[in-house]
Amino acid sequence: MILDNVRIFQPYQPYQTFQKDQTYAVKINGYKIEAIYNSPYEGDGEVIDGMGRVLSPGFIDSHMHLLRYGLLKKELDLTEVTSWKEMKALVKSHYDELQQYHWVFGKGFNDSKFEDIDCLLTAQNLNEIQVNAFMYFMHQDGHECVISERAMELLKKEEDFKKEPEEFKEKDEYGNWNGRFKDTAVHYIKHHFWGRSSEDAKEALKKALPKMSEHGITSVHTDDINFIGCYDSLWQAYTQLEDEEDLPIDVQLHHYIFNINDMKSYCQESERRTGEGTSRVKVGAFKIFLYGTQRLYTAAMRNPYPADPEKDGYLIYTQEQLEDMVAYASKNDMQVAMHAIGDRAVEQAITALEKSREDTKRLRHRIIHAQTLAPDLIDRLRRIKPYIETQPSFLLDEWSKKEDWTPKSLLPFCDAYKSLLHEQIPLTLSSDLPIGSLNPFTSIFSAVHRTDLDGNPEGGWMPQEKISVKDAFIGFTKTPAELEYREEEKGKIEPGYQADFVILDRHPEEIDLRELNQVKVLETWHRGKCVYRR
Repeated sequence: MILDNVRIFQPYQPYQTFQKDQTYAVKINGYKIEAIYNSPYEGDGEVIDGMGRVLSPGFIDSHMHLLRYGLLKKELDLTEVTSWKEMKALVKSHYDELQQYHWVFGKGFNDSKFEDIDCLLTAQNLNEIQVNAFMYFMHQDGHECVISERAMELLKKEEDFKKEPEEFKEKDEYGNWNGRFKDTAVHYIKHHFWGRSSEDAKEALKKALPKMSEHGITSVHTDDINFIGCYDSLWQAYTQLEDEEDLPIDVQLHHYIFNINDMKSYCQESERRTGEGTSRVKVGAFKIFLYGTQRLYTAAMRNPYPADPEKDGYLIYTQEQLEDMVAYASKNDMQVAMHAIGDRAVEQAITALEKSREDTKRLRHRIIHAQTLAPDLIDRLRRIKPYIETQPSFLLDEWSKKEDWTPKSLLPFCDAYKSLLHEQIPLTLSSDLPIGSLNPFTSIFSAVHRTDLDGNPEGGWMPQEKISVKDAFIGFTKTPAELEYREEEKGKIEPGYQADFVILDRHPEEIDLRELNQVKVLETWHRGKCVYRR
């Protein structure tokens, strides 16, 4: 099959230089690109007229929670709720009959915006829904939850939960749990209190997958295990979708771990390592959560939070524990991806990676977020060059809050995309779905402008860290393919590469850059097949 009469936008070194005013014919054989010719194509075979539209590599989102997003679509979604009254009504309407001792789940609430209640929700408030139900509601950003009094009774019987940091267990004036939990305590509850079957996961994923294709995403790296409870069940869900030809993306499945024993259990029970698996489903990294989030003042910082000088965050692991985990993963050919937002946690991650310097290079270990840096940290990153996974769409809402979280002297080193690229530290762009925007063009807009969608602040926040459209596209295509060890077969429009590409409604370099977020995906092709058409 030949896709003729298309312009090609690939803003980095291809096998040839694509001219903006030239049209091309892309020959697809099976799931790969076989050849690229100048248009018009004069050979044999089925020819599809691309009508002069723009073809670009498909997007690879290197950090998201795909199953969680699918569950929002399949189960109780509270992301649009604006009041406590509305939340209670939605819960009661979603569950036909609220029975005693039944589980009630909901995801995506943000009670800081509720104006009909003068406090954040606690277990006591949930009694207004059902006194004896087991209830669990996850906050919009996934770092906080509130559970019912009945659910807390179960939690108190969990011996391992006592190991979770006390800072992550909110208490009332009497020193008793009030039902709100943070960060790894949230992960523990999700992971241990219930599991979903592979069939449940498949149904949720089927709700989410069309949205991937709609936005031109052809590959994802996803951390899902806490929403199903078992890596084997997760693997089964994705590979069954692949066997049933219902998986229009490639997937890297991360394995969230709580401690080194989780790593050992996986490595002893499974022979699959990072990058191995089926044609479309591969093992990803060990996900290591080093601490919390800046919104809750739990992200580990080297300086106190300006808005709350008594807090500077909390590290979950000692330096020795983290170094042991990184070393064990490296020895067993497993990539690590470490959640680190604050500069103290980034420093901890860097120190661990320095101890495994050669493995960091070989396995392409990652640091997720790295939102707060400093000159000394950038210099150390330059020396070891781990991959940094960024989420530029966070800036849309967070730029105005940075002064609450970061000392003024360090603000120029927040979300330091340009500085990292200047030091040739590999950078990917990603969504952190469902927290950030799924639309890659929203992330690209944010990385290029560093403003919200209305253009605030004027000129961009810390404008010296803006990056080019070219660099933003590289972060969504070529660089994340390297994290899969597949840079010789994915992420480019080139003969021999996987035929993953999108057709756009306009050329990103021919528009007013203020319209970047308005670029539309007209078609998405994955492995040589059109999986979405607007």
